[in-house]
Amino acid sequence: MATDTHADPINEEKLSELVETSLVDLGATVHAALAVIGDELGLYAALDDAGPLTSVELADETDTAERYVREWLRSQAAGGYVTYDPETDRYYLTPEQAHILANEESPVFMPGAFQLVGSVAKIGPQLKEAFQTGEGIGWHEHDDDVFHGTERFFGPSYGAFLLDWIAALDGIDSRLKAGGKIVDVGCGHGAPTIRMAEAYPNSTVVGIDYHEDSIAVARERAETAGVADRVTFEVATAREYSGTDYDLVTMFNCYHDMGDPVGVAAHVRETIGEDGSWMIVEPYADDRVENNLTPFGRLGYSISTLACTPNSLSQDVGYGLGAQAGEDQTQDVVTEGGFTRFRRAAETPTSLVFEAKP
Repeated sequence: MATDTHADPINEEKLSELVETSLVDLGATVHAALAVIGDELGLYAALDDAGPLTSVELADETDTAERYVREWLRSQAAGGYVTYDPETDRYYLTPEQAHILANEESPVFMPGAFQLVGSVAKIGPQLKEAFQTGEGIGWHEHDDDVFHGTERFFGPSYGAFLLDWIAALDGIDSRLKAGGKIVDVGCGHGAPTIRMAEAYPNSTVVGIDYHEDSIAVARERAETAGVADRVTFEVATAREYSGTDYDLVTMFNCYHDMGDPVGVAAHVRETIGEDGSWMIVEPYADDRVENNLTPFGRLGYSISTLACTPNSLSQDVGYGLGAQAGEDQTQDVVTEGGFTRFRRAAETPTSLVFEAKP
């Protein structure tokens, strides 16, 4: 076997740093599964409500086995998700930890994200084959927890920021308050759809998704929220949904998933009303790859590899825009579809909000 005598020598310091990074990632991987357990069993909620608690007290509060709870608490404390008091042998959540782990209305509530990433990885065997064949994997082929985790992860942030985003659009807020027409394309379980129906009672809202099971859940959510009289949900694709003269077309973190984003843009152009707006919410990304090589960029590219890009490749055209497409690429496909005006209307550390107009 030939050896490369010109290979660069190992830099021991850099090697040590990479090993440390790998250990952090390994810990994060197993921690994600334990975060889901803590969420599902109410361990975080009990610590928030009744803490500080010993492992025995937390087990009693949650009707769980103390030996498992004890090990779980120590892992959470080691990861900084729970705070430990060695003098009392008790554990508790700081206000910041509670905001992330126990408050489901918080815009940074994370257990839904752990539920999402833990479930999306179940597609691994199919994804390995897709890497070799180039075929796609549809969104509907994922585990149910992917859909529920997506709702729980994105829903609170939509609740916190959505109305500010709409207010940043050109004249749309006043039109919706007076009574307008909204279509939310790729609505999933309908979290933003329902939020808009609540905020604009004089407007009619339609939620569109090709995934029948998600539409069924969205209809249940609308009944529970008491807005079923002014929001409807329909099974349709982004290139074929019905209706015209919409004042507002919305797409939340789904445009990059679509197989034919240019064709979708053309259909939106046909269905949008005079001086209406198309609001496209996408994950935060820079136009240059090197500027996305960050913790959030890694999350975005990784989720895109597991779910977004395979979904796009499973559809007609298979454009494969990707979850870190950035502003320039998004503008290119939107304008190719017939829109003449495009701008960044708002942003958060994790989202870019674009407004396109005919």
